[in-house]
Amino acid sequence: MINKDITAVITSFRSENKILNCIKSLGQDIKIIVVENSNDKKLKDKLENEYSNLRCILSDKNLGYAKGNNLGLSMVKTKYALIINPDAEVQKEALDNFFSTVKVNPNFAIIGPYIQETKNNISSKEVKKGLYPVKNVKGFAMFLNLKQFEELGFFDENFFIYFEEIDLCKRLIKNDKKIFLDTNIKINHSGGTSHEESINYEMEKSRNWHWMWSTFYFNKKHYGYIIALIKILPKFLSAILKTIFYKIVSNNQKKDIYYCRFEGILNSILMRKSWYRPKIN
Repeated sequence: MINKDITAVITSFRSENKILNCIKSLGQDIKIIVVENSNDKKLKDKLENEYSNLRCILSDKNLGYAKGNNLGLSMVKTKYALIINPDAEVQKEALDNFFSTVKVNPNFAIIGPYIQETKNNISSKEVKKGLYPVKNVKGFAMFLNLKQFEELGFFDENFFIYFEEIDLCKRLIKNDKKIFLDTNIKINHSGGTSHEESINYEMEKSRNWHWMWSTFYFNKKHYGYIIALIKILPKFLSAILKTIFYKIVSNNQKKDIYYCRFEGILNSILMRKSWYRPKIN
């Protein structure tokens, strides 16, 4: 029987190798909405034929993480939503533990799971136990109480990727909404591996461009243009110098990556939209 209280939303881009494990971990007892940003009709047909509880939405273009999630959330009819990355896997009983928590603590906007990113190698001794308030949670997995977002809205679609969840949490806190982390909810996350390996280089350039663009935009939005400029200036100068250095030593890949960092900062400083997209056939 399908759980009528929660829907999982997965925004993906060329993530077939990872997303199947994510979907399997969620099981067939909840509704799943996949927003596929690569417009992959074969993947849509495969997923919808295999999973009766799943709907795959193909976007006409690469919407990014913020806009893709907002599209998925606009189609959710349940009380709660789980935003989850395609390279994340829900551990057994995680959903049951979520519902056990909300029965006792129903007044929340977001609940984040216990941090399970293998690259961070975080020991259970380093975190508090149970449910406790936090200022923000990591974007790879977030349980949303949708009623709490009716006036505030979801993600700022000016972000293509990076900082959109921190921005959302900051806006929630300013509006006296509650954010928690629950160590009883465990979700594994590989981190940075949601796409297929063949496009690693293009995705690396995109990540660097957008990390820099989003860094400046986030700080400008919350602290003002001058503060954002002061914070970004060392990264801006570093990107210029490293672009020149790697051009001199003929390391074209490194040169291109640092040039993307430079371009991302420059476009954000000039208040241009976050326009860069990975060049993938």
